[in-house]
Amino acid sequence: MLRAAGAGRRAVRRGRRRAAAALVLCLALAPALLPAAAAQAAPYATAQVPYASAPYAIAADAEPTVRLSAKEAGKGGSVTVTGSGWRPKALLTLLICGQNMIGGTNACANGDGRAVTTDAHGAFRRKLPVAEPPKPCPCVVHVATVTGAAAAAEAPFTVAGHPVAPLPKEPTGGRLAVVAQPRLTGSSNLLTWFGAPAQRELRVTVGNLGPAPAKDPVFQVGTSHGVFAPQWAEQQWRGTVPAGKKAEVRLPVELPAGAHGDYLVSLKYGGKVLVEQPWGVGRPWGVTLFWVLLCLVVPTAVFRIGMAVVDRVRPHLPGRDHGRSAGRDHGRSAGRPRSAGRTHAAARPPGAAGKRIRNRTARERAGDGTGTPDDSAALPWFTPDTAPSTTTSTERPTSKGSA
Repeated sequence: MLRAAGAGRRAVRRGRRRAAAALVLCLALAPALLPAAAAQAAPYATAQVPYASAPYAIAADAEPTVRLSAKEAGKGGSVTVTGSGWRPKALLTLLICGQNMIGGTNACANGDGRAVTTDAHGAFRRKLPVAEPPKPCPCVVHVATVTGAAAAAEAPFTVAGHPVAPLPKEPTGGRLAVVAQPRLTGSSNLLTWFGAPAQRELRVTVGNLGPAPAKDPVFQVGTSHGVFAPQWAEQQWRGTVPAGKKAEVRLPVELPAGAHGDYLVSLKYGGKVLVEQPWGVGRPWGVTLFWVLLCLVVPTAVFRIGMAVVDRVRPHLPGRDHGRSAGRDHGRSAGRPRSAGRTHAAARPPGAAGKRIRNRTARERAGDGTGTPDDSAALPWFTPDTAPSTTTSTERPTSKGSA
């Protein structure tokens, strides 16, 4: 018995000595292990608490929250909104929205919203006037950050007297994505060269990534020029894209008349822009040519019309007109017989002219039985009875004193 008790006491003493040695060893290794553990934990601490250097660091798992002083109020009243868990010194917007804000800020009373800045603890308190949103209730008070990392929170709220309607059903169509490079097909014609609207066809190969088929999807096609925003127009594609399949979508694109320069064609589906395709449109030089010709033809036509009017209304001098008409008649009488004589003389054989004159003189003498050889020498404006006699004309008068 005594031996067993002594052996037990010796075992207890050995155990105490081993524990003391282990404790001494841990105390000796503690200065070397603590810096390594701190270095490994530093990245995680920084990622979880980005504002750890602030005087009051927020918890890593804190989420933004919103609380209202009242659940219901009418138009013209007010409700106090408080929040916590936000980033310190963050700028927030407070809005009353309809349809649980499933349609975005288009369903909110943006004109009656308020802004607030959180304090160093990430909390705020702000009075918000009650306004009727453009969409029916169920309504919410929506709080979201303006700058920095996106964060938002909502609280149910009832606007007294505002209409209430069921929420719109979520679309069950497929999710389309572009699986090939888009193309713009087509070319310009002569009418486009003269300013007609340029037309192309946008061809896009899309694939359905959703579980349901997309039947007759509605796309939005927009065209933009320079820094201007796209002008969107809805176009429905007739067809069905089965789930997990792809199809080629063809949609017409048209620009305004006379458009030229660098354009960008965009395709949107489900609020998401799928593709953006550049399009270079040439200048309609036919329009420029038309204006140049118009600037040349119109002044010329006006000048000709003006000169014709002036020539018609100006006074005419009689002497000048008689001289001009006499000159014209003299030119005709002097020119025509000469040309005719030359023509006939050239056409007649030699000796025909003299023979014809002799025949005409013989016929005239035969017709006038009393003709004398000297009748042919009489001038045409004297008749045979009034012609001066040869004897009278040749005798010399007697002088005075002569017998």
